[in-house]
Amino acid sequence: MTEDPTPVETPMTSLGGYLRALREAKGASLEDMARSTRVGIRHLEALEEERLTDLPSAVFVRGFVRAYCSFLRESPEAALGHYEALAGERAAAQAASAPPRHRTTWANSSVLVGLVLLLILGIALIVVNLTVKRTGGTSVAASKMASFSQEPSHTVAPQAAAPMTPALEASQPVPAPAQVPAVAPTSPAPASSPPVLSAPPPAAGTATGASGPQRLLIRAVEPTWIRVQPDEGPATEELLPAGASREWAAERRFRVTIGNASGVELALNGKTLPPLGPKGAVIHRLELPQAPASGS
Repeated sequence: MTEDPTPVETPMTSLGGYLRALREAKGASLEDMARSTRVGIRHLEALEEERLTDLPSAVFVRGFVRAYCSFLRESPEAALGHYEALAGERAAAQAASAPPRHRTTWANSSVLVGLVLLLILGIALIVVNLTVKRTGGTSVAASKMASFSQEPSHTVAPQAAAPMTPALEASQPVPAPAQVPAVAPTSPAPASSPPVLSAPPPAAGTATGASGPQRLLIRAVEPTWIRVQPDEGPATEELLPAGASREWAAERRFRVTIGNASGVELALNGKTLPPLGPKGAVIHRLELPQAPASGS
């Protein structure tokens, strides 16, 4: 009867014991692994000792595990399974020990905010009603519109009559009907509107959501963990070393997760994008190109 070549032992069922056993079986050291993978040795030690509190967010830890196994030329699936189980146990323990949250505070605050807004709205309506009554309502607006409609005839008539006055005085007395054509300059006014209507609308090609294949280029300024999903296809996760660049193509969009906002430079369709944020900031599921704002 042959023995099982992979006996189940207590250290092997945990993440740290599994990783340490792989490394010792390959005869590798943490120093060599840190130099090759660009993962800090303190993070590698924290993985083997299962000190999750000394590790960054789960996105980075998965990247560390993949880099660890890639250095040893081993599949990362088993190690990732150990990590997910360990993280689930820690999360459950923290949830059980955490004190219950009081939800009455938020409910009371929301009711208070609603009452304040209603009070402000009521005061604003009262002020508007008093203002309308004090100014006489629509009669003031009607008088202003009437005076405004009369202003163009007074301003246009002197301009039209001025050049005609010398000729009329030289030939005959100024006739009253000569002032009637002064209304004519008002008729060409609508003719100036067609150029405004016929002006071309803003070019639609300037929008980032233009149809056609999209291309995304990411260049690492410093070692940064990234995750890119083109369209609805499979996502790519990688710990990108400094100076390295990667390019993806998609038909419509990309969803990007970046562990260090200042550690990468992005270019979409040949156009460099502005900085994403400060050093150490994590960008979760950034959609590129961004959808145009509704109602624009």
